[in-house]
Amino acid sequence: MKDFEIKNKPAIHAIIEAKCEEIGFKMPSDLYVGTLLKSLVASKPCGKFLELGTGIGLSLSWMVDGMDESGRIISIDNDPKLNAIVSQLFSLDSRVKIICQDGTEWIQKYGEDKFDLIFADAWPGKYSDLDEVLNLLKIGGIYVIDDMDEQPNWPDGHAEKAEKLIKTLEARKDFCLTKMNWSTGIIIMTKIK
Repeated sequence: MKDFEIKNKPAIHAIIEAKCEEIGFKMPSDLYVGTLLKSLVASKPCGKFLELGTGIGLSLSWMVDGMDESGRIISIDNDPKLNAIVSQLFSLDSRVKIICQDGTEWIQKYGEDKFDLIFADAWPGKYSDLDEVLNLLKIGGIYVIDDMDEQPNWPDGHAEKAEKLIKTLEARKDFCLTKMNWSTGIIIMTKIK
């Protein structure tokens, strides 16, 4: 099996990659994470999804590609420049809601339905506001984080923060957890109670 042969990229993916190049965006999402997110989202028909940390929309493109016509996704980022780009790219898809707001502020104020899957790719929902975000999942809902293997761009002391987060997640009794030493290092957790 050759997992590097990825043949099911979303149609919009090439446009987003070109935009990354054009603006010099240096934090694109990993293709493997994208394929995983697409498969997980596809397992939740009529699902409601949350992405914390939109970036330039690469992971979002995979999640949207995995959704059925009744699915809905909210994606949040605090960067107005990136938010404007992503909003334009996904403007014709009524299933997608792009929000430009501080993640912590949004998490603290959100009070609507719970989610079937949350991809936390930003500080809020991963290194802060963790309990609040995990409480936003339905029973059977999936929490996904990446970049848990040490990355070359990590600042001093971040490896210790990542290790502490892993221990915190492993100690939870209300989730079933899988650590994957694959891609950038992934943790997938399913809420069981």
